[in-house]
Amino acid sequence: MARFAVGDRVRVHKQFPPTPPSHIRTPYYVRGHAGIVERICGAFRNPEELAFGRDGAPEIPLYRVRFRQKDLWSDYEGHEDDKIDIEIFEFWLDQDEGSEGETA
Repeated sequence: MARFAVGDRVRVHKQFPPTPPSHIRTPYYVRGHAGIVERICGAFRNPEELAFGRDGAPEIPLYRVRFRQKDLWSDYEGHEDDKIDIEIFEFWLDQDEGSEGETA
């Protein structure tokens, strides 16, 4: 069961290097930033475990999270409303109440 709903504000864990060291698919540039859940993509086996030949069970919810590009890159020169969507597994996310990404 998914912990977050479409429209929820979430913040990506600011974690580097991962503990324990592992294969990770969450881009470094979104870690520590807030975004909005755009959709729930389903539940899938954990690719960070599959990369090491493990079974990746249990399946984990995957979310598409929308970020404002100006929140990710301080020198971003594109349009104010430009956004980027990133698919992120639930164990990388926490509920967020901050102001960053307010209109993501």
